[in-house]
Amino acid sequence: QVQLVESGGGLVQAGGSLRLSCAASGRTFSSSAMAWFRQAPGKEREFVATISWSGGTIYYADSVRGRFTISRDDAKNTVYLQMNSLKPEDTAVYYCAAHRGLATMFEQNYGYWGQGTQVTVSS
Repeated sequence: QVQLVESGGGLVQAGGSLRLSCAASGRTFSSSAMAWFRQAPGKEREFVATISWSGGTIYYADSVRGRFTISRDDAKNTVYLQMNSLKPEDTAVYYCAAHRGLATMFEQNYGYWGQGTQVTVSS
């Protein structure tokens, strides 16, 4: 079992930055691909970024590439999402997810999810 708890969300002005954290419990974190997804009001949940268990493979959604950075610290069982140059369209609930397999952008592959953290970007 893996339990995930996100933190770091909040209200920020456009152009600002936030860093989300996802703390994982369980001994399988270091062998799990981790990802961030988000869901804006009235929209479906969408992929944001993923990182493989080794950190050697990283994918980003086109909408965030060059602005967001995903990273992991296996010693702390934590994955991060550094978000820079935030835009109002980045407003959403951000979810952390874990998958005991290859890094993938498809949410159906992820069996473990956090409760989400709200990010609101004002214009």
